[in-house]
Amino acid sequence: MFYEKELTGKILRCAYSVHSELGPGLLEKTYEACLFYELRECGLYVEKQVELPVCYKGVEIDVGYRIDLFVENSVILELKSVEELTDIHTAQLLTYLKLAECKIGYLMNFNVRSLKSGIKRFVL
Repeated sequence: MFYEKELTGKILRCAYSVHSELGPGLLEKTYEACLFYELRECGLYVEKQVELPVCYKGVEIDVGYRIDLFVENSVILELKSVEELTDIHTAQLLTYLKLAECKIGYLMNFNVRSLKSGIKRFVL
């Protein structure tokens, strides 16, 4: 539990740093690249655009799902740059958490004035 709090604290600090530097209005891939950089600079192991196959009847099928950022093999970050988050964005992250058998995920919308209002945390 302590490790998770420390890890998610680092993740959030990095996200706030990116948003403070860039502000809203850019493409999602820009925030992804900059957050990837910040997380690595913070000493975290992070992968971007991680393939996430669906297991159907014991067969892994690649259907194009990609985790935006996967931090320390334990936290999924799904990044957006949209006017507002919708239920489909939440459903997407919850599906990724289930498929990856991951417990913690963050849905982050960088297209907001204050990033605090653009972050949703999910724990399975």
